[in-house]
Amino acid sequence: MAGASLLTLIDDIATILDDVSVLTQVAAKKTAGVLGDDLALNAQQVNGVNADRELPVIWAVAKGSMLNKVILVPLALAISALAPWAVIPLLMLGGLFLCFEGVEKLYHKLFLHEEPKHLDPQQASNPNAIVSQETEKETEKETEQEKIKGAIRTDFVLSAEIIVITLGTVATATFSNQVMVLAGIAVIMTVGVYGLVAAIVKLDDGGLYLAQSKGEHLLAALKRKLGFGILKFAPYMMKTLSVVGTAAMFLVGGAILTHGIPDIHHWIEHSSSALNNGFMQWLAPALLNGLFGIAAGAAALLIFIPLQRLFTSKKANI
Repeated sequence: MAGASLLTLIDDIATILDDVSVLTQVAAKKTAGVLGDDLALNAQQVNGVNADRELPVIWAVAKGSMLNKVILVPLALAISALAPWAVIPLLMLGGLFLCFEGVEKLYHKLFLHEEPKHLDPQQASNPNAIVSQETEKETEKETEQEKIKGAIRTDFVLSAEIIVITLGTVATATFSNQVMVLAGIAVIMTVGVYGLVAAIVKLDDGGLYLAQSKGEHLLAALKRKLGFGILKFAPYMMKTLSVVGTAAMFLVGGAILTHGIPDIHHWIEHSSSALNNGFMQWLAPALLNGLFGIAAGAAALLIFIPLQRLFTSKKANI
């Protein structure tokens, strides 16, 4: 009897794990689009960081991302059980924040751009220049911390969307299966995204290693050629990811907002389906969501700037 009970238990566990595996695969497929945006956004977040600090920055953001999911998984389960009506408004708030961050980034780049200061060899020997270098290092450290915080904030919104999509996929499953699928997706997405981000940002190091291959044989020559090709390609890829990452803020944020406003969502669907071209039917919703995201982000920024100035002036008078 004990042996039969053990076999029954093992069979039940196998069935549960099989169900979890199937649900996890379905959830992964549904969240693949957000995963792509998450990858582009996080890859461009480390753009401009010193080469020796890239992996530590990615590791810091990855830890923050996992903490986000440790907070979000139980929170999503609790909200879904106790206040399901709050899911959409909270997601929309996160979407608006993404759009705001995108517009703020463009605003700083276009209107508040400052040229980096570099010291020539004569200045470097000056005692005042040494102090300046120390100040510059402190500034770099602060900038790095700001990048990490910004990346973790952005990850929180994208992670929330991934968790909500996953929760919708497993809505009819048992509570235990919901918990296992959400936990599995959280781990897979974090490891997958930040593993790929690390590979992307260190691509140039791999290219340099191949370019420095020794020897006159054919394999060494091919390695050098491939290495130089990677070194030429890597900067263009990082610039592209920077543009794609910013665009993803508007596409994802705008899509979250329009899905939360039924009239606008239906209008976008109707306008897109009315087009004769199949490619445009696919592209139009993304473009319209992106434009709505830019408009929403710009409106949020127009409200935020005067409030920031008011807060700063009050703080200065205290």
